[in-house]
Amino acid sequence: MHALSFHQSAGPARPQAPRLWLIAGTGEGPQLAAALLQAGWQVRVSVVSRAAARSYAPQPGLELVVGAIGSTHAEATPLAGVRQELAGARASQQPFRWVIDASHPFASRITAALVQGCGEARVPLLRLQRPDLPGGTVEILTDLADLGGRARSGERWLLAIGARRLAEAIHRTPGALHHARILPRPQALQQAMAAGLPAERVACLQPLASGAQQASVEQALCRHWDIETVLCRRSGGPGEAHWRAICSALNLRLLLLERPEEPEALLTLPLQRLLERVGVASQAIGEPSNGQPSQEF
Repeated sequence: MHALSFHQSAGPARPQAPRLWLIAGTGEGPQLAAALLQAGWQVRVSVVSRAAARSYAPQPGLELVVGAIGSTHAEATPLAGVRQELAGARASQQPFRWVIDASHPFASRITAALVQGCGEARVPLLRLQRPDLPGGTVEILTDLADLGGRARSGERWLLAIGARRLAEAIHRTPGALHHARILPRPQALQQAMAAGLPAERVACLQPLASGAQQASVEQALCRHWDIETVLCRRSGGPGEAHWRAICSALNLRLLLLERPEEPEALLTLPLQRLLERVGVASQAIGEPSNGQPSQEF
């Protein structure tokens, strides 16, 4: 079954404005889009869900595309979706001058599809480089294979790594009492159940409008379940920032799964340098707040 996809024009188009395609979530995406629009770009933003789309205020020149990239294509693959977007832009005589990949660092299939598709179409591609976050005592894991021997018998773990790899994480930490926090999506819940988690140890949480509220809810969840160890992803975004703060406040052990390496051919830049590369003044945007809500579970 194809994922839902729809297009929404958030304001009147700017026919003479240069056009740019931004693939993002709710972390840096809204701020990036606002800075680009203010600088005169016409911006097409691809987000995964309707909830993520609500983070983008309607503005002239902003167009939202909601749904997994490639979900409306017959092949239903990210690469097919990227090719379709780029070809459609050329056919409408509004080609993209740049493509900016600000997707989650663990969305490696999307990034790989953008590298190949943009290379084929000769459209310049930039990748947002997220920072290395400070704070708290953490253990960095290169992969889930590093989990072996880290879980004590009966130790209460919270897995906040998304639903796709829950089964592997549980398999590699036998003896631990596993809990999971996932997005409220049917596929995520199916994956949690397939991993063997009972319903009372799964929390389906929709990101809240306030990052502070989000962290408060998850801190309460850790207390309710008497969590001792949290496993999450080293995303460099709001999710990692608030897990660092929660674990520090509650004196929990925090394990961070290292983000995948970026493709060698991809030009990866931090926020300010990325904006400068497309001609946006550095003062047009500040660094994203780590307290912002995130759709990037």
